[in-house]
Amino acid sequence: MENFNNKIDPLIDESLHEHHSFVADKGQEPLRVDKFLMNRIENSTRNKIQQAAKSGNIYVNGNVVKSNYKIKGNDNIQILFNYPPYENLLLPENINIDIEYEDDSFLIVNKPPNMVVHPGHGNYSGTLINGLIYKFNKLPIDQNHRPGLVHRIDKDTSGLLVVAKSEKSMTFLTKQFYKKSIQREYHALVWGNVEKDKGRIDINIGRNPKNRLQMTTFIKNDQGKSAITHYKVIKRYGYVTHIKCILETGRTHQIRVHMKHIGHTIFNDERYGGSKILKGTHFTKYKQFVENCFKIIPRQVLHAKTIGFIHPKSKEFFSFDSDLPEDFKNVLSKWERYSKSTNL
Repeated sequence: MENFNNKIDPLIDESLHEHHSFVADKGQEPLRVDKFLMNRIENSTRNKIQQAAKSGNIYVNGNVVKSNYKIKGNDNIQILFNYPPYENLLLPENINIDIEYEDDSFLIVNKPPNMVVHPGHGNYSGTLINGLIYKFNKLPIDQNHRPGLVHRIDKDTSGLLVVAKSEKSMTFLTKQFYKKSIQREYHALVWGNVEKDKGRIDINIGRNPKNRLQMTTFIKNDQGKSAITHYKVIKRYGYVTHIKCILETGRTHQIRVHMKHIGHTIFNDERYGGSKILKGTHFTKYKQFVENCFKIIPRQVLHAKTIGFIHPKSKEFFSFDSDLPEDFKNVLSKWERYSKSTNL
Protein backbone atom coordinates (compact mmCIF):
# COMPACT_ATOMS: atom_id res chain seq x y z
CA MET A 1 0.00 0.00 0.00
CA GLU A 2 1.39 3.42 -0.93
CA ASN A 3 2.37 5.83 1.81
CA PHE A 4 0.89 9.07 0.51
CA ASN A 5 2.11 11.01 3.55
CA ASN A 6 5.69 10.59 2.34
CA LYS A 7 5.07 11.64 -1.26
CA ILE A 8 7.30 14.40 -2.61
CA ASP A 9 5.86 17.73 -1.54
CA PRO A 10 5.62 20.21 -4.44
CA LEU A 11 6.49 22.94 -1.91
CA ILE A 12 9.59 21.07 -0.77
CA ASP A 13 12.33 22.95 1.14
CA GLU A 14 13.78 25.58 -1.22
CA SER A 15 17.31 24.90 0.07
CA LEU A 16 17.25 21.60 -1.85
CA HIS A 17 18.65 22.73 -5.16
CA GLU A 18 20.13 19.71 -6.89
CA HIS A 19 17.69 17.07 -8.05
CA HIS A 20 18.48 13.83 -9.86
CA SER A 21 15.97 11.41 -11.30
CA PHE A 22 16.53 7.94 -12.75
CA VAL A 23 14.43 5.00 -13.93
CA ALA A 24 15.88 1.54 -13.31
CA ASP A 25 16.12 -0.80 -16.27
CA LYS A 26 13.37 -3.37 -16.66
CA GLY A 27 15.87 -6.17 -15.93
CA GLN A 28 17.55 -4.42 -12.99
CA GLU A 29 18.63 -6.91 -10.32
CA PRO A 30 17.95 -5.96 -6.68
CA LEU A 31 20.58 -3.38 -5.62
CA ARG A 32 20.88 -1.00 -2.69
CA VAL A 33 19.69 2.44 -3.72
CA ASP A 34 22.85 4.15 -2.39
CA LYS A 35 25.03 1.91 -4.59
CA PHE A 36 22.73 2.48 -7.55
CA LEU A 37 23.02 6.26 -7.15
CA MET A 38 26.80 6.14 -6.64
CA ASN A 39 27.14 4.78 -10.19
CA ARG A 40 25.07 7.57 -11.67
CA ILE A 41 25.85 10.84 -9.91
CA GLU A 42 29.11 12.50 -10.82
CA ASN A 43 31.40 13.78 -8.03
CA SER A 44 29.18 12.36 -5.31
CA THR A 45 30.15 10.16 -2.37
CA ARG A 46 28.37 7.34 -0.62
CA ASN A 47 28.40 9.37 2.61
CA LYS A 48 26.62 12.30 0.92
CA ILE A 49 24.03 9.96 -0.57
CA GLN A 50 23.47 8.29 2.81
CA GLN A 51 23.08 11.71 4.43
CA ALA A 52 20.41 12.51 1.86
CA ALA A 53 18.66 9.25 2.83
CA LYS A 54 18.82 10.12 6.55
CA SER A 55 17.26 13.48 5.76
CA GLY A 56 14.41 11.77 3.90
CA ASN A 57 15.55 13.07 0.53
CA ILE A 58 15.67 9.82 -1.47
CA TYR A 59 12.42 8.74 -3.10
CA VAL A 60 11.47 5.58 -4.98
CA ASN A 61 8.22 5.74 -6.87
CA GLY A 62 7.39 8.86 -4.87
CA ASN A 63 8.01 7.31 -1.44
CA VAL A 64 10.82 8.13 0.98
CA VAL A 65 13.24 5.20 1.35
CA LYS A 66 16.33 4.40 3.42
CA SER A 67 19.80 3.92 1.93
CA ASN A 68 19.52 0.12 2.16
CA TYR A 69 16.34 -0.01 0.10
CA LYS A 70 16.82 -2.40 -2.81
CA ILE A 71 15.61 -1.09 -6.11
CA LYS A 72 14.09 -3.28 -8.81
CA GLY A 73 13.19 -3.00 -12.46
CA ASN A 74 11.28 0.11 -13.58
CA ASP A 75 11.64 1.83 -10.18
CA ASN A 76 11.64 5.63 -10.41
CA ILE A 77 14.42 6.96 -8.17
CA GLN A 78 14.83 10.60 -7.13
CA ILE A 79 17.37 12.24 -4.84
CA LEU A 80 17.58 15.82 -3.63
CA PHE A 81 20.79 17.41 -2.35
CA ASN A 82 21.01 20.36 -0.03
CA TYR A 83 23.48 22.95 -1.25
CA PRO A 84 23.52 26.67 -2.06
CA PRO A 85 21.90 27.95 -5.25
CA TYR A 86 24.22 28.35 -8.23
CA GLU A 87 24.47 32.13 -7.94
CA ASN A 88 25.89 31.73 -4.42
CA LEU A 89 28.61 29.47 -5.83
CA LEU A 90 29.89 32.19 -8.14
CA LEU A 91 32.45 33.61 -5.75
CA PRO A 92 35.55 35.33 -7.13
CA GLU A 93 38.81 33.55 -6.39
CA ASN A 94 42.36 34.61 -7.16
CA ILE A 95 43.28 31.65 -9.34
CA ASN A 96 46.13 31.61 -11.83
CA ILE A 97 44.67 31.48 -15.34
CA ASP A 98 46.82 30.97 -18.43
CA ILE A 99 45.40 33.50 -20.90
CA GLU A 100 46.82 32.91 -24.38
CA TYR A 101 45.07 35.86 -26.04
CA GLU A 102 42.70 38.66 -25.07
CA ASP A 103 40.88 41.55 -26.73
CA ASP A 104 37.62 43.36 -25.98
CA SER A 105 35.52 40.56 -27.55
CA PHE A 106 36.90 37.33 -26.08
CA LEU A 107 39.84 35.65 -24.44
CA ILE A 108 41.52 32.31 -25.08
CA VAL A 109 42.32 30.28 -21.97
CA ASN A 110 44.71 27.33 -21.85
CA LYS A 111 43.03 25.21 -19.17
CA PRO A 112 45.25 22.87 -17.16
CA PRO A 113 44.14 19.33 -16.32
CA ASN A 114 42.30 18.78 -13.04
CA MET A 115 40.50 22.13 -13.26
CA VAL A 116 36.70 22.13 -13.43
CA VAL A 117 35.29 24.73 -15.81
CA HIS A 118 32.30 25.86 -13.73
CA PRO A 119 30.93 25.29 -10.20
CA GLY A 120 28.53 22.44 -9.57
CA HIS A 121 27.85 19.56 -7.25
CA GLY A 122 31.10 18.44 -5.62
CA ASN A 123 33.07 21.36 -7.12
CA TYR A 124 32.05 24.56 -5.35
CA SER A 125 35.35 26.40 -5.70
CA GLY A 126 38.62 26.47 -7.59
CA THR A 127 36.91 26.40 -10.98
CA LEU A 128 37.83 28.38 -14.06
CA ILE A 129 34.68 30.49 -13.64
CA ASN A 130 35.68 31.43 -10.07
CA GLY A 131 38.99 32.66 -11.43
CA LEU A 132 37.45 34.51 -14.38
CA ILE A 133 34.97 36.54 -12.31
CA TYR A 134 37.86 37.57 -10.05
CA LYS A 135 39.72 39.03 -13.05
CA PHE A 136 36.76 40.32 -15.09
CA ASN A 137 33.86 42.27 -13.61
CA LYS A 138 31.19 42.04 -16.28
CA LEU A 139 31.26 38.82 -18.25
CA PRO A 140 28.07 37.99 -20.19
CA ILE A 141 25.87 35.22 -18.77
CA ASP A 142 24.88 32.16 -20.80
CA GLN A 143 21.48 30.47 -20.63
CA ASN A 144 22.68 28.38 -17.66
CA HIS A 145 23.84 31.47 -15.73
CA ARG A 146 27.54 30.75 -16.36
CA PRO A 147 29.64 33.87 -16.98
CA GLY A 148 31.48 33.99 -20.29
CA LEU A 149 31.09 30.34 -21.23
CA VAL A 150 30.57 29.51 -24.90
CA HIS A 151 31.68 25.88 -24.55
CA ARG A 152 33.59 23.72 -22.05
CA ILE A 153 36.00 20.81 -21.80
CA ASP A 154 36.19 18.03 -19.23
CA LYS A 155 37.94 18.49 -15.90
CA ASP A 156 40.80 16.14 -16.81
CA THR A 157 41.15 17.34 -20.40
CA SER A 158 43.66 20.12 -20.91
CA GLY A 159 43.69 22.77 -23.59
CA LEU A 160 42.11 25.80 -25.22
CA LEU A 161 38.77 27.40 -24.39
CA VAL A 162 37.23 30.57 -25.79
CA VAL A 163 35.49 32.85 -23.27
CA ALA A 164 33.17 35.65 -24.43
CA LYS A 165 33.60 39.13 -22.94
CA SER A 166 30.41 40.72 -24.26
CA GLU A 167 26.82 39.75 -25.01
CA LYS A 168 27.34 40.29 -28.77
CA SER A 169 30.47 38.15 -28.77
CA MET A 170 28.74 35.37 -26.85
CA THR A 171 25.86 35.32 -29.32
CA PHE A 172 28.18 35.42 -32.35
CA LEU A 173 30.48 32.66 -31.06
CA THR A 174 27.60 30.49 -29.86
CA LYS A 175 26.07 30.60 -33.34
CA GLN A 176 29.34 29.34 -34.81
CA PHE A 177 29.31 26.37 -32.44
CA TYR A 178 25.68 25.73 -33.37
CA LYS A 179 26.49 25.86 -37.09
CA LYS A 180 29.52 23.58 -36.51
CA SER A 181 31.86 26.14 -38.11
CA ILE A 182 34.24 26.29 -35.13
CA GLN A 183 37.48 24.43 -35.94
CA ARG A 184 38.81 22.30 -33.08
CA GLU A 185 41.69 19.86 -33.03
CA TYR A 186 42.48 17.56 -30.11
CA HIS A 187 45.48 15.33 -29.53
CA ALA A 188 45.12 12.00 -27.75
CA LEU A 189 47.04 8.87 -26.88
CA VAL A 190 44.86 5.82 -27.42
CA TRP A 191 45.20 2.12 -26.71
CA GLY A 192 46.12 -0.14 -29.61
CA ASN A 193 47.75 0.21 -33.00
CA VAL A 194 45.35 2.30 -35.07
CA GLU A 195 45.70 0.61 -38.45
CA LYS A 196 44.20 3.23 -40.76
CA ASP A 197 46.21 6.43 -41.15
CA LYS A 198 42.99 8.43 -40.94
CA GLY A 199 39.30 7.84 -40.55
CA ARG A 200 35.85 9.27 -39.92
CA ILE A 201 33.57 8.14 -37.09
CA ASP A 202 29.89 8.94 -37.61
CA ILE A 203 27.64 7.47 -34.94
CA ASN A 204 25.13 8.98 -32.54
CA ILE A 205 26.06 9.67 -28.92
CA GLY A 206 23.75 9.90 -25.90
CA ARG A 207 23.60 9.31 -22.18
CA ASN A 208 24.29 5.70 -21.17
CA PRO A 209 21.00 4.42 -19.69
CA LYS A 210 22.90 1.97 -17.47
CA ASN A 211 25.44 4.47 -16.13
CA ARG A 212 24.48 8.13 -16.16
CA LEU A 213 28.11 9.21 -15.69
CA GLN A 214 28.94 7.85 -19.13
CA MET A 215 27.91 8.61 -22.67
CA THR A 216 27.54 5.81 -25.20
CA THR A 217 26.98 5.23 -28.91
CA PHE A 218 23.64 4.35 -30.52
CA ILE A 219 23.24 2.53 -33.83
CA LYS A 220 19.66 3.69 -34.35
CA ASN A 221 19.30 7.23 -35.70
CA ASP A 222 16.38 7.99 -33.38
CA GLN A 223 18.58 7.55 -30.28
CA GLY A 224 21.21 9.98 -29.08
CA LYS A 225 22.47 12.93 -31.12
CA SER A 226 24.49 13.04 -34.31
CA ALA A 227 28.24 13.02 -33.64
CA ILE A 228 31.12 13.07 -36.15
CA THR A 229 34.84 12.81 -35.38
CA HIS A 230 37.71 12.78 -37.87
CA TYR A 231 41.00 11.26 -36.71
CA LYS A 232 44.52 11.01 -38.09
CA VAL A 233 47.50 9.02 -36.84
CA ILE A 234 50.51 11.07 -35.75
CA LYS A 235 52.74 8.24 -34.51
CA ARG A 236 52.41 4.59 -33.54
CA TYR A 237 54.14 3.10 -30.50
CA GLY A 238 53.01 -0.50 -30.85
CA TYR A 239 50.52 -0.91 -28.03
CA VAL A 240 49.40 2.74 -28.14
CA THR A 241 48.96 5.38 -30.85
CA HIS A 242 49.27 9.18 -30.81
CA ILE A 243 46.43 10.66 -32.85
CA LYS A 244 44.78 13.98 -33.56
CA CYS A 245 41.01 14.38 -33.78
CA ILE A 246 39.03 17.09 -35.52
CA LEU A 247 35.49 17.59 -34.27
CA GLU A 248 32.67 18.14 -36.72
CA THR A 249 30.21 18.16 -33.81
CA GLY A 250 30.77 18.78 -30.10
CA ARG A 251 28.94 16.21 -27.98
CA THR A 252 29.79 15.49 -24.35
CA HIS A 253 32.79 13.10 -24.16
CA GLN A 254 32.63 12.77 -27.96
CA ILE A 255 36.24 11.79 -28.65
CA ARG A 256 36.40 9.52 -25.61
CA VAL A 257 33.23 7.65 -26.64
CA HIS A 258 34.00 7.48 -30.36
CA MET A 259 37.53 6.16 -29.86
CA LYS A 260 36.24 3.50 -27.46
CA HIS A 261 33.60 2.57 -30.05
CA ILE A 262 36.26 1.74 -32.66
CA GLY A 263 38.31 -0.21 -30.12
CA HIS A 264 40.89 2.44 -29.23
CA THR A 265 39.97 3.77 -25.78
CA ILE A 266 41.96 6.81 -24.67
CA PHE A 267 44.96 5.90 -22.53
CA ASN A 268 44.23 6.18 -18.77
CA ASP A 269 40.61 7.21 -19.34
CA GLU A 270 39.23 5.67 -16.16
CA ARG A 271 35.57 6.39 -16.90
CA TYR A 272 35.69 4.47 -20.19
CA GLY A 273 37.99 1.63 -19.17
CA GLY A 274 41.31 3.03 -20.35
CA SER A 275 42.99 2.92 -16.93
CA LYS A 276 43.83 -0.78 -17.25
CA ILE A 277 45.97 -2.71 -19.70
CA LEU A 278 43.93 -3.06 -22.90
CA LYS A 279 46.79 -3.98 -25.25
CA GLY A 280 50.02 -5.89 -24.64
CA THR A 281 50.94 -8.52 -22.10
CA HIS A 282 50.33 -8.65 -18.37
CA PHE A 283 53.90 -9.71 -17.59
CA THR A 284 55.34 -7.99 -14.52
CA LYS A 285 57.80 -5.68 -16.30
CA TYR A 286 55.27 -4.46 -18.86
CA LYS A 287 52.59 -4.06 -16.22
CA GLN A 288 54.97 -1.97 -14.12
CA PHE A 289 55.84 0.14 -17.16
CA VAL A 290 52.17 0.90 -17.87
CA GLU A 291 51.49 1.71 -14.20
CA ASN A 292 54.42 4.13 -14.26
CA CYS A 293 52.89 5.77 -17.33
CA PHE A 294 49.62 6.16 -15.44
CA LYS A 295 51.55 7.90 -12.65
CA ILE A 296 53.17 10.29 -15.12
CA ILE A 297 49.77 11.36 -16.44
CA PRO A 298 47.03 10.43 -13.94
CA ARG A 299 44.20 11.41 -16.29
CA GLN A 300 42.92 10.68 -19.78
CA VAL A 301 45.60 11.65 -22.32
CA LEU A 302 43.52 14.22 -24.19
CA HIS A 303 44.39 17.84 -25.04
CA ALA A 304 42.38 20.53 -26.86
CA LYS A 305 45.28 21.76 -28.99
CA THR A 306 43.80 24.24 -31.46
CA ILE A 307 40.67 26.32 -31.90
CA GLY A 308 39.66 28.57 -34.82
CA PHE A 309 36.66 30.78 -35.55
CA ILE A 310 35.47 34.02 -37.15
CA HIS A 311 36.18 37.07 -34.98
CA PRO A 312 32.95 38.67 -33.68
CA LYS A 313 34.03 42.19 -34.74
CA SER A 314 36.56 42.02 -37.57
CA LYS A 315 34.91 38.96 -39.15
CA GLU A 316 38.40 37.64 -39.88
CA PHE A 317 39.33 34.02 -39.17
CA PHE A 318 41.37 33.64 -35.98
CA SER A 319 43.20 30.44 -35.05
CA PHE A 320 45.03 29.55 -31.84
CA ASP A 321 47.39 26.69 -31.09
CA SER A 322 48.82 25.37 -27.81
CA ASP A 323 51.76 23.18 -26.89
CA LEU A 324 51.11 19.75 -25.46
CA PRO A 325 51.31 19.93 -21.64
CA GLU A 326 54.34 18.44 -19.89
CA ASP A 327 52.55 15.31 -18.62
CA PHE A 328 51.38 14.53 -22.17
CA LYS A 329 54.87 15.04 -23.65
CA ASN A 330 56.46 12.98 -20.87
CA VAL A 331 54.24 9.95 -21.43
CA LEU A 332 54.89 10.13 -25.18
CA SER A 333 58.64 10.15 -24.51
CA LYS A 334 58.29 7.14 -22.23
CA TRP A 335 56.42 5.16 -24.90
CA GLU A 336 58.93 6.28 -27.52
CA ARG A 337 61.81 4.80 -25.51
CA TYR A 338 59.87 1.64 -24.71
CA SER A 339 58.83 0.99 -28.31
CA LYS A 340 62.42 1.38 -29.53
CA SER A 341 63.86 -0.86 -26.80
CA THR A 342 61.34 -3.62 -27.57
CA ASN A 343 61.21 -3.13 -31.38
CA LEU A 344 57.46 -2.55 -31.34
